[in-house]
Amino acid sequence: MLHQGYRRNSRGVQLFICKWLPFASPKALVFLCHGYGMECSRSMRECGVRLACAGYAVFGIDYEGHGRSEGSRCYIRKFENIVNDCYEFFKSVTTEVEHYQGKGRFLYGESMGGAVTLLLHKKDPTFWDGAVLVAPMCKISEKVKPHPVVINILTRVEDVIPKWKIVPTKDVIDSAFRDPAKRERIRRNKLIYQDKPRLKTALEMLRTSMYVEESLEEVTMPFFVLHGEADTVTDPEVSRALYERASSKDKTIKLYPEMWHGLTSGEPDENIETVFGDIIAWLDKRATDAALKRRHLPIHHNYEYGIEKFPTSASPTQRFGQTQVRPSYFCGLRGRRSLHHSAM
Repeated sequence: MLHQGYRRNSRGVQLFICKWLPFASPKALVFLCHGYGMECSRSMRECGVRLACAGYAVFGIDYEGHGRSEGSRCYIRKFENIVNDCYEFFKSVTTEVEHYQGKGRFLYGESMGGAVTLLLHKKDPTFWDGAVLVAPMCKISEKVKPHPVVINILTRVEDVIPKWKIVPTKDVIDSAFRDPAKRERIRRNKLIYQDKPRLKTALEMLRTSMYVEESLEEVTMPFFVLHGEADTVTDPEVSRALYERASSKDKTIKLYPEMWHGLTSGEPDENIETVFGDIIAWLDKRATDAALKRRHLPIHHNYEYGIEKFPTSASPTQRFGQTQVRPSYFCGLRGRRSLHHSAM
């Protein structure tokens, strides 16, 4: 079941929100953090539907200036505004619906949304039960980042012309989405920002990625980080660094050879099936324990400790069709290696 609407943030800006709900009581709550220039209702629809049909209640928000939300298109004046807006909305979900108060709370971040996810964890470390990080923006790849001299020049004028679209960068859509047909479908989505980055936005993202990279040791929540080894948008090496440096006792990394940045929306169908199969399997192993923790009951771990090689076969999933009404009801959609570490 899909619902969508709006909520006003603390700065008076109307933000688009949406949720995909299973037909039965949810296993846990999943909160979506989308990437730069993206939005939830279309570009993350398949993610919402798949997780809802796997039994999860899924909630998304378009950041200010993104998608259907108010604000200058893709203008990020302060990155912390995005984090605070997400926190206010996600926390309201857990407090306003009594049935959700005993459910596990998992963050899900793609690309720039991965940085949002890690900063949400830093803001309130005990509030979340874990996170799925898909090609997270812990560092912007040198292949798409402007030259240091250019960055230095732009920094000097960011407060003078903050909204100017003058940052030289490669076409991210061409670099992120491997499958040509899916790439063109992304281009046809007019809710996605496809112009040059605004000056202030680009510098805020750069500073945020550097800050996140420098504070990886402070990550303590359980997490599953996934990254395509052929990603030229965000650096797979920093996902490796996150796995190695994070203080989390339960952490898993999976790297996908030859896959690009858009793991859940830009790969061939069989690869997308595998990625979502891995994500749902990871959530399923932790949802019950998270709920028990919320209700202060004894926890019986249903996952193994140590280092583990995950099987590479894809989990079967269904394909679904979409109905765009408010609310609308549907339950459908049209060599890899992994390390797992966990300790009591």
